[in-house]
Amino acid sequence: MVELQEYNATIEFYWAPLLVESNSDDPIKHRLPQRIARTQAIEKHAIHWTNADLLVFDCYLWWRMPFMKILWGNFESRDGIYKEVEMLKGYEMALRTWSDWLEIHVNHSKTQIFWMSLSPTHERSEEWGGASGQNCYNETQPIKKQNYWGSGSDPNMMKLVEVAIENLSKKGLTIKLLNITQLSEYRKDAHLSINRKQWEPLTKEQLSNPTGYADCFHWCLPGVPDTWNEILYNYII
Repeated sequence: MVELQEYNATIEFYWAPLLVESNSDDPIKHRLPQRIARTQAIEKHAIHWTNADLLVFDCYLWWRMPFMKILWGNFESRDGIYKEVEMLKGYEMALRTWSDWLEIHVNHSKTQIFWMSLSPTHERSEEWGGASGQNCYNETQPIKKQNYWGSGSDPNMMKLVEVAIENLSKKGLTIKLLNITQLSEYRKDAHLSINRKQWEPLTKEQLSNPTGYADCFHWCLPGVPDTWNEILYNYII
């Protein structure tokens, strides 16, 4: 949280990687290969959003699994029912819970709401003409192919978000979509690659094969995220 006293403003980053309640909600201890979502429960997070003047949502990469385990019940109870559902279905369920909460609990005339679209990944260099089996490691130039779209961005997930936003607009709640996906698709050179904090010391095998641990999901600063902020800033003013 950052307080800007001269502007009487507070900026807060809130960690809710699956948007709804999940077993990955701890901002530190969340490196879990088996993610579980309570797609019907969002109050744990949303209670902190109610009085905000401006809300910016995004929820994408943490859902990128073929199937997601969904919990009906709560994590403290042994009576919960767990079921694996196809990822898109689980994502749709989470968006429905998010939409229902916004419709009831957000001040329609006061709060500005934004949704930032998919943040691309660059894990397959053959998609932009590189060698097979490589990724963003050692990439220093943007992709120059017009309208390039890689497999790291799922248009079906984006479509579900667009439908949720459209349905909310019919109920009198305006949400602006910040479409940063296409402009970010070109920047295969802007990821952290090997320049990231590692949770455990790298092994000799990893050090001998930097491509294998290159981070092609997150972004470096200054760069792409600064452009996202400029887009948001222009919407706000």
